[in-house]
Amino acid sequence: MDRKVAREFRHKVDFLIENDAEKDYLYDVLRMYHQTMDVVVLVGDLKLVINEPSRLPLFDAIRPLIPLKHQVEYDQLTPRRSRKLKEVRLDRLHPEGLGLSVRGGLEFGCGLFISHLIKGGQADSVGLQVGDEIVRINGYSIASCTHEEVINLIRTKKTVSIKVRHIGLIPVKSSPDEPLKWQYVDQFVSESGGGQTSLGSTSSQENKEKKVFISLVGSRGLGCSISSGPIQKPGIFISHVKPGSLSAEVGLEPGDQIVEVNGIDFSNLDHKEAVNVLKSSRSLTISVVAGAGRELFMTDRERLAEFRQRELQRQELLMQKRLAMESNKILREQQEMERQRKKEIAQKAAEENERYRKEMEQIVEEEENFKKQWEEDWGSKEQLLSSKTITTELHPVPLRKPKSFGWFYRYDGKFPTIRKKGKDKKKAKYDSLQELRKNKKELEFEQKLYKEKEEMLEKEKQLKINRLAQEVSETEREDLEESEKIQYWVERLCQTRLEQISSADTEISEVTEPFFPHRPTLGTAGGKMATGKLHCPGPPTSPLPLPLLRRGAYLYFWDYLQSDH
Repeated sequence: MDRKVAREFRHKVDFLIENDAEKDYLYDVLRMYHQTMDVVVLVGDLKLVINEPSRLPLFDAIRPLIPLKHQVEYDQLTPRRSRKLKEVRLDRLHPEGLGLSVRGGLEFGCGLFISHLIKGGQADSVGLQVGDEIVRINGYSIASCTHEEVINLIRTKKTVSIKVRHIGLIPVKSSPDEPLKWQYVDQFVSESGGGQTSLGSTSSQENKEKKVFISLVGSRGLGCSISSGPIQKPGIFISHVKPGSLSAEVGLEPGDQIVEVNGIDFSNLDHKEAVNVLKSSRSLTISVVAGAGRELFMTDRERLAEFRQRELQRQELLMQKRLAMESNKILREQQEMERQRKKEIAQKAAEENERYRKEMEQIVEEEENFKKQWEEDWGSKEQLLSSKTITTELHPVPLRKPKSFGWFYRYDGKFPTIRKKGKDKKKAKYDSLQELRKNKKELEFEQKLYKEKEEMLEKEKQLKINRLAQEVSETEREDLEESEKIQYWVERLCQTRLEQISSADTEISEVTEPFFPHRPTLGTAGGKMATGKLHCPGPPTSPLPLPLLRRGAYLYFWDYLQSDH
């Protein structure tokens, strides 16, 4: 079953697609799909090849090759071509018009298609779609009508009857020199908004099968050679055309397949029978399929050139695919960014609504507390009104005229100042409460600032202490190293002098104290030893800070060496 489906698919591809490069690209796309299993990318790639209405049946031929789990998504992404005709009636005299724009016509080599619909208009309300092909108008077929003839036909009646079938493609012509192209409805952007759209120049659609008429006059021959095709491709093909002959004049070329001559089918004839039919009459009506067997009669150089051309086209299609994938990726990123932005906006709006709700709840709560406090102080308004009514009913106040006493009037009755004083007291209490709250908040804020200032001062103080401690430790280390160096050299000098003295004493027979009459004993009145200082008689020197006795001994030996000895 799988081989049969694959064979039918290849046969349909060969029938619908003539360009070998596009065939190779189609097979490459299917192979890549079975590796990635991405249906969206597959359909996008297929639309680069299935780019005209005659190739739309390929979508149905590819569907059996799609796994069952992806077929629903595949059906949603691919355009569904409708074979049934749909008839609608529109009022031409409607204030908003028909509500549609059309493009195409016989002069452009295509039918008439709906390219734009006004949203909510007549055409939109009756179910017409962009990409519908108009087949009949008021019962007349428009297959052989130009664009202007169709417009005039629409204007003939007040009620317009239109029959359409959905194709899903729209003819497009970017410039007058470009050939006719087709775009899918989801990729099409109307250049004229809601106005009527028409194509700008004529173009002819090449038919695969064509008919030529040849009349042989005199001894002039047909000027072409024919041959039978191989087993895998049977039929009668034109193998050679003589330049300047009748066959060249009518446009026959090597590789054209002869389908019919004077009503005789050539599909099952052999070479000899085909030659006899061609020689049987001087007037020939020949039906050929252009280029059907061109590859059978190509030279090696032509094959190589065609292969290179096919490879270039294939590379171009792959480049288009990559560009389409990059554009889809950019579009998805933009959609994701837009979705994220909308999400953030919604989140901020929700937060703002929540904050507003909490503030309102707080205000309502404060009002309720204030009302409750007011009722505790003064009672409810109903009680006040009821007590006042009862009092007035039980004890009516007599109305008396005031009596004058000299220059003033005496007032008999209640003074209306108690209620006013109560209101003033309540207002003053509320104002004092608000003032206390405000002062409390200000005090808390000042305490917080003071605390932060104290922390900053404490940090600065600690930094200064650490810096001073580091400087002191570095100074002490340097002094210690310097004192150690001095002590080392003094000890070396003393040791050297002691060795000289010992060597000199060996030569003298006797050494006694009279040699040092001027040297007093340490600790006596002649030589005073104070804390950290030693004063010795002899050469005038400055007092030196020597905390140790050993340093005094060093000076003692130094004075001895400087003496007359």
